[in-house]
Amino acid sequence: MSDNVVWGNDGTKPILDSIFEVYNNLGPGMLESVYERALMLELKSRGINAQNQVPVRAFYKGVDMNIDFRLDILVEDSIVLEIKSVEQLLPVHEKQLLTYLKLTDKHLGLLVNFNESYLKRGIKRIVNGFKEPAVEMALKTRK
Repeated sequence: MSDNVVWGNDGTKPILDSIFEVYNNLGPGMLESVYERALMLELKSRGINAQNQVPVRAFYKGVDMNIDFRLDILVEDSIVLEIKSVEQLLPVHEKQLLTYLKLTDKHLGLLVNFNESYLKRGIKRIVNGFKEPAVEMALKTRK
């Protein structure tokens, strides 16, 4: 990534800016593949390193199942973007992204539904391995 790009605390600000730019230009109602391609172009135009359709091998108890999942977009080899164009996001979509994060040992993902009239409602931040702060845990155990 170019040195002049400023990242937020979790690294998503330039990604979110790119997502909103794509949405503002295309609007809702297109296929996921259109948004994915446009977002790849937008990310690259901003100097952000991204790959799309990244294969992730599935294993079961250490055995290679010879099946690959595909990450929609992997940004800077650390943030996974799962692109949707559906009527509404469902819990299964969040679980899917969390599974991808676990399989790739990544910690942060964005689930993006471009088929929203108000895009902000269609973006979910998913964190793999989130631990509650120790203070909150201590308070919970006292009850």
